[in-house]
Amino acid sequence: MSWRPQYRSSKFRNVYGKVANREHCFDGIPITKNVHDNHFCAVNARFLAIVTESAGGGSFLVIPLEQTGRIEPNYPKVCGHQGNVLDIKWNPFIDNIIASCSEDTSVRIWEVPEGGLKRNMTEALLELHGHSRRVGLVEWHPTANNVLFSAGYDYKVLIWNLDVGEPVKMIDCHSDVILCMSFNTDGSLLTTTCKDKKLRVIEPRSGRVLQEANCKNHRVNRVVFLGNMKRLLTTGVSRWNTRQIALWDQEDLSMPLIEEEIDGLSGLLFPFYDADTHMLYLAGKGDGNIRYYEISTEKPYLSYLMEFRSPAPQKGLGVMPKHGLDVTACEVFRFYKLVTLKGLIEPISMIVPRRSDSYQEDIYPMTPGTEPALTPDEWLGGINRDPVLMSLKEGYKKSSKMVFKAPIKEKKSVVVNGIDLLENVPPRTENELLRMFFRQQDEIRRLKEELAQKDIHIRQLQLELKNLRNSPKNC
Repeated sequence: MSWRPQYRSSKFRNVYGKVANREHCFDGIPITKNVHDNHFCAVNARFLAIVTESAGGGSFLVIPLEQTGRIEPNYPKVCGHQGNVLDIKWNPFIDNIIASCSEDTSVRIWEVPEGGLKRNMTEALLELHGHSRRVGLVEWHPTANNVLFSAGYDYKVLIWNLDVGEPVKMIDCHSDVILCMSFNTDGSLLTTTCKDKKLRVIEPRSGRVLQEANCKNHRVNRVVFLGNMKRLLTTGVSRWNTRQIALWDQEDLSMPLIEEEIDGLSGLLFPFYDADTHMLYLAGKGDGNIRYYEISTEKPYLSYLMEFRSPAPQKGLGVMPKHGLDVTACEVFRFYKLVTLKGLIEPISMIVPRRSDSYQEDIYPMTPGTEPALTPDEWLGGINRDPVLMSLKEGYKKSSKMVFKAPIKEKKSVVVNGIDLLENVPPRTENELLRMFFRQQDEIRRLKEELAQKDIHIRQLQLELKNLRNSPKNC
């Protein structure tokens, strides 16, 4: 079981979690109460973005990392969406570009000015319309610049080339809502979990399903590629409704390599994998603890290390990229924990205890940096390339000099693979049909009230006309 300590030689067996002091937290934030199973938080080396509670559309905050402490209630927001914001992700190569998706069926690209927002931002750099129903997930390609993936409740994954601002590919192999997407290291493979209880490994450019697992005993919710190990790790629920993790060979999904039960709680388990240290972190929605393991290519594959405990439940977690970590403190991972009840964002640093103050090369290997390896056309043309690596010893404070240039677009139909995505709407769910029915009933009621008012007005005019006709004529 995961709670049983396994003593083995590992440089990470004493990793511990350190919560930031209150003055280094972000306080007074109206974190969204949306129940969608996402993190609602995105972090990079310069900014923290959090989806907030708002009326009349969706919005999120963008706060410079150095601006800790209490956030004013009237702090400027990004508030251009007409529906609730469901997911946000920073561009891995340009620090001030962020993508968001919403219940209004759109994906939008925003450019945050230097120093953060000074006023509310309502105009996006790009508005991407291709989904016919709400969009629940967005993911940037890990090596190609300006390539974005979006997954909607229309069961489709669209691949956007932001250089032209159009969808260039469509993956249409899912029969239900897509729950999670994850890329391998060079972005040549995409794995997804779906509400139809299937785990898929897909070649994204062709949309071809390479491997598929029908997970009846292990109902998958989340999936993550384990770097270059050719392994997948999924979190889900066992047939006894206990939380469970499973390890898979990406080239053979007929049977998981191992399955391990975690506990009997009901919250969704989010997996986070650090390819540099081969450490896996498991954090449950609504839990206060974070478990961490070390993964190897040989049995027993998963080795339990330790557990970070906290009394405050987490709604979601943002993760700092490697080049934003404090290497002088031997920090190997950093979470930003959303505590909804307190309106608090709490940084949690995972630290390897070392006595020396010098740079620890054994825990900081070369890591993916802020430079893209491919252009969109190169990747779409079939080229695969590993990420451009950087050393944290020299380059972790360098910022990318790349600039995002939005294409000029005209509104038109969106045709991919000969299908107009805005015209071909899939069957609606029962809840959407009910909402549509109630909206139609409200509209009918409103029209009836307007007709009644007009009828009263006509009757009044008829009465006035009758009185005028009956009155004696004045000379």
